[in-house]
Amino acid sequence: MPTEMTQRQRMWSAFIRNRTALVGGLLALTIILIAIFAPWISPFDPLEQDPYFRLMGSNSKHWLGTDDFGRDVFSRIIWGSRVSLLIGVISVSLGMIVGTAMGMVAGYFRGKVESIIMRGVDILMCFPDLILAIAVTAALGSNLFNLIITIGIVMTPRFARLAHGSLLSLKESEYVLAAQAIGAKAPRIIVRHIFPNIFGELLVAGALWVGVAIRLEANLAFIGLGVQPPTPTWGNMIREGVDVLINAPGISVYSGLSILITILSFNLLGDGIRDMIDPRLRGE
Repeated sequence: MPTEMTQRQRMWSAFIRNRTALVGGLLALTIILIAIFAPWISPFDPLEQDPYFRLMGSNSKHWLGTDDFGRDVFSRIIWGSRVSLLIGVISVSLGMIVGTAMGMVAGYFRGKVESIIMRGVDILMCFPDLILAIAVTAALGSNLFNLIITIGIVMTPRFARLAHGSLLSLKESEYVLAAQAIGAKAPRIIVRHIFPNIFGELLVAGALWVGVAIRLEANLAFIGLGVQPPTPTWGNMIREGVDVLINAPGISVYSGLSILITILSFNLLGDGIRDMIDPRLRGE
């Protein structure tokens, strides 16, 4: 136990020493807390319309101004964080679970199983993320649940490829061969011996790809295939702001900055996790 605690302390110390990672972690935590406590932080109902205050600039009442329907932009950005984070985190988690399972099964059993799974992965990875997402969304429809499934499908080949390569590098390790020698079954070897040793790589990739999922959701929303109005999302707000960009540029600008900061924070957090779990980067 003392060795385990020492290892954790070293990992945490490496994360603290990395200032950019610490900033990214604090930013990501702040955004998550804002999304969780949106009903208490938001000064206005994000769906409340007030035509009298239509397209107003920043003022003491509406800090970031109002949109074309008189809705408070600041409140809508706060509530939009809920949708973006929900889709980003859950879709990446879904892709990680399915893709990791596919990649590990293909890498462990090889042969025809590997050929079928990995050729399917290769086909999916031939399509650009946005094109694949548009095709799946067109088939499933554009609502919150379907968007999570869509982006999860887009993320799955990435994790499958990563898990497949990582497992191949570990399959001939001594502890895996020892487990096979004593008669351990394939599911036990994969879950108990191989998966814990590649989970760190998957976690780093997942943190980085949350930003990709958030950007993809915003792209779909911008072209009208995301969560439909009046539900506030950052992509929807950018699209709505384009029509009034000259009179009220803040609608698109502030929404775009929200996406930028969120993606940056998760990228910095992913880099910090990588430094934390890699002994070579910790200086050991």
